[in-house]
Parts: sequence; structure tokens; C-alpha cells
Amino acid sequence: MFFVNLNLRAVHQNPDVLEEFLQRGVNPELGLDPVLMDMADLDWHRSMAARFADSGLTPAVHLPFFDLQPGSADSLIRAASLERLGRAMDVARVYRPAHMVGHARYDPLLYMKSYGPWRDRAAQTWASALSRWPGHPPLYLENTFEPDPASVAGMVEKLREDQSGMVGLCLDVGHWHSFSLGHRLKNLDQWLDVFAPLLSHLHLHDNDGSFDQHRGLGQGDIPWEEFFEGLAGRGLAPSVTFEPHTPEAFQAAMDFVRERPGWFEPLGVAAPPGERP
Repeated sequence: MFFVNLNLRAVHQNPDVLEEFLQRGVNPELGLDPVLMDMADLDWHRSMAARFADSGLTPAVHLPFFDLQPGSADSLIRAASLERLGRAMDVARVYRPAHMVGHARYDPLLYMKSYGPWRDRAAQTWASALSRWPGHPPLYLENTFEPDPASVAGMVEKLREDQSGMVGLCLDVGHWHSFSLGHRLKNLDQWLDVFAPLLSHLHLHDNDGSFDQHRGLGQGDIPWEEFFEGLAGRGLAPSVTFEPHTPEAFQAAMDFVRERPGWFEPLGVAAPPGERP
């Protein structure tokens, strides 16, 4: 089983987006942003959840991240972040997701000299948000603009003191390659080594290193052979979400999977039937 990103605001604005996605027969990781949350009520989300259930699909939920800073030193910003994440838990619950994904959102320019307090505040905010949903599914926090893996891993380790195995790391390989300058630093092994003990999920998409382009695998410069050999060599088999942003990128990703079964079968990933051979 694997997941593919689906922007719920795009679905709300154009129902054809949902119909086209359902034709793929793949599980959605639902992008839940604050704009959509202010536009759609719980009844709309219930209708969407019913559509996925009727199609035999298992959703996951990507929680909102616009402007949120769960570890902020400003108590008002932190409270607003908690309120938004708490409301997102109420929406996510409607979909009965297999997992949730969130952004760690460490800003080294603001908190380089106060990482410890930032980590503790962020972990407390996330713990408080999760408490709104007793029995919640796993939460995987991903890297975005963080320049090093330890800042994300350290916060997740702190959160796990309260949440145990219900929290893990999501390695977004595209973010590493572009935002974290992996294309220049060539430090994939460092990220895999630091993430390995808590690595639970992957976000897979490609880019040329200049920006987070969300291309299909093989359409950019990410060193995929090194990456998949790195997973295998460390005995890692996390779950997977593909994040293509165009139909062409989705097709490229599925072709990439089909052409390299040895890399994907250990992760439980196979291209869906009905795609071109």
C-alpha cells in the first residue's frame, strides 16, 4: 500500500479533480490547509470520506502548516498554532486516516541559539494537539527547510517521550535535495543515519535542486540509487507517499516504480493496474 497527495482545496473548488484521482485507484494523502478548513464544514468532509470508503481507498491526512510555528517563543503565536492543529485533528478524525503528516517547522534563523527551548515547546504543542484525539493514528513529522536532520529528529524524540510509538519521522527527499541543499552538500547518508532510528514514512518526489518542484521520480537529479541502497543497507522499510503535482509527474513516478521493482517491493509499493506498461 502507498499514498499519493491529493489537495482537498483543489477538490472543493473543482469536483472533477476528485473524479480524476479516484480513477487512479490509489490511496490519497489528503492535503488539509487552513484556507480549505475555513471554507468547508464537517459535513463536506464526511461526504468526501464516504467517497473514499465507497471506492475502497484508505486515506491519510497531511495536516495544515501555513504560518504555523508550534515551537514559537511568542505564546500568542503558539496558541494560534495549537488552535489550528486542534481543529485539524477534528477534521482528520472524520477520514479515519492510516496516518497523519505534519511539519516540524524549526527555523534556525530564529532559534539557532535556543534550540532546546524551541524543541520542548514544539513537542508540548504537538502533544496538546494530539490529546484532542485519543487513540489517534501515527503522526509523522517531516523535514522542510531545516538545514540538518538532528533538529527534526531531536524534536520527534522529545515528543515520543509523551506519545511513544505513535510518532515518527517522515523523510521528504525532495525537501532534503532542494531546501536543505542536499544537491550541493551530498549528505544523504548523514540524513539517513540520523533519521533511521525513527524513520516511519517517506515523501517521494523529484527536483533539480533549484526548488521544490514536485516532479515525478526520475524527472530530476535526486540520487535515487544511492537513496534506495541506503534504505536497504540500513534495513529500513518505511511507508510511502508520492507527491507529484501534475498528471505527467504522477505517470513518471508510476513508470519509475514499474521499472525498478527491486527498490519498491521491499516497501510494499507496486504501480496500480491499468497504467500503461
